[in-house]
Amino acid sequence: MAQLQELAARLAIPGLPDWTGLVALLLLLLAGLAYLLMPFSVFGLKGRLDSIEAQLDEVQAEIRSLSLHLSGAPRRAAADDWVDVPQRGRTMEDSPRVSPPVPPPAAWPEGGRGRSEPRIDWPGR
Repeated sequence: MAQLQELAARLAIPGLPDWTGLVALLLLLLAGLAYLLMPFSVFGLKGRLDSIEAQLDEVQAEIRSLSLHLSGAPRRAAADDWVDVPQRGRTMEDSPRVSPPVPPPAAWPEGGRGRSEPRIDWPGR
């Protein structure tokens, strides 16, 4: 116990209680231990992630095969409740616009010249 009190006195931060130095040392040791053990936990995760990725690839392959199988299935019979919507030939006028319509160019008022400048009468002319 005397050694612990001596260590606490050496590690004491001035202006704070004696035990704060031990707490700071303990936190530093825990952080160092975490950094030391981190690569081992990453290596453990890599194997699990690889197995999950393999399972995901299997599920995706199964979904692809099911979608291919279902796309080749015959259409529903006419006796079902579903009715197909009749398709009519669409023209350019029926299709929705992608851009707004272009307005016509501006026209000058009827009768006069296109633009008239004000006349200035200079004195002495």
